[in-house]
Amino acid sequence: MMPAYLDCNATTPVEKDVAREVQRFLVEEFGNPASPVHMYGTIARMAVEKARRDVAAVVAAQADDVIFTSGATESNNLALRGIAEAGLKSGCTHVICSAIEHKAVLEPVESLKKQGFEVTILPVLGSGIVSVAALTEALRPETLCVSIMHVNNETGVVQPLDEVADALADHPAWLHVDAAQGFGKELELLRLQRVDLISISAHKIFGPKGVGALIRRRRGEEYPPLTPLMLGGGQEQGLRPGTLAAHSIVGLGAAARIALRDLQARREACLAFKKEMLAALVPLGAVVHGDPQRTLPHTVNLSLPGVEAHLALSSLKNLLAFSNGSACTAHTQEPSHVLQAMGVQGSLLDEAIRLSWCHLTDQVDWSQVCSVIRQLQGGSR
Repeated sequence: MMPAYLDCNATTPVEKDVAREVQRFLVEEFGNPASPVHMYGTIARMAVEKARRDVAAVVAAQADDVIFTSGATESNNLALRGIAEAGLKSGCTHVICSAIEHKAVLEPVESLKKQGFEVTILPVLGSGIVSVAALTEALRPETLCVSIMHVNNETGVVQPLDEVADALADHPAWLHVDAAQGFGKELELLRLQRVDLISISAHKIFGPKGVGALIRRRRGEEYPPLTPLMLGGGQEQGLRPGTLAAHSIVGLGAAARIALRDLQARREACLAFKKEMLAALVPLGAVVHGDPQRTLPHTVNLSLPGVEAHLALSSLKNLLAFSNGSACTAHTQEPSHVLQAMGVQGSLLDEAIRLSWCHLTDQVDWSQVCSVIRQLQGGSR
């Protein structure tokens, strides 16, 4: 018996309807979208363009705004490193991001320093929310870009992008949003027209791994001035060369389309699971990190008093599959930079775990889980 899967922020299971579409374009409709001179290529090209429209619809963008990539990490790099040349030419060499960004943002931003950029890292409140007041103070005439995530991958806290957009209303800086965790799960903030660049991944919304997109909106008639990171072929409006993986792109499109269709049903299923989980764990003294009023219904980050995260992971591995933070840093023993930025310290930091689920998650025998946790808490005294 496999344990119940509670690590959906790392990756989600693939919806059956999505898998069928991927299989079809992997095996049957295997044409190259760049070869629409015959039926095989034409069918693939039409499917890719439909997927482009379906992805755009989630954030109320235009189909031409969607650039397909290998995932949100590549999209983040294309957005942040791809805009550097324009910044250097214009003298706008200041970049702002928050302290709780994913490494896929923090590391590209760090790389900009080697090109002469100055970087401001914004603090966050204890609630897990980026300080908009600090953003306002940090803005300069030479600020090129601001990068603020949509939903934090460790806490599930939705960031105040509406307030960020208001703070940038009279400033020309480009606004980039890493939306890997929130795309298709929270709609309104990503539909703000002031958000210029949006990074997404298919495998966070029940699609295949290895595909995503960078959505870049026009501001007036102008797109964000990006330079490609790779050369050769000129696909994706010259920004991302290489033969398009039509089967994966079709999977992303199907996942986006289903996410819109099933948004409310998924939300209700996740809320019901969360209610049952917290009813079991809160009596054990669980301390929840992040404002629960701003957290998406499929994520909880909490500390179990007296039970270090590594001990919880090993002791519950036959019952639950979960993590102690981001999948990209799961192999390290370093404490969470997100929780540290929120002011979490001491034993609470060492005891923090992340539980993330979805509408496909199996039922959990919480009485059995709690029994194991009580034994661990008893042994720690």
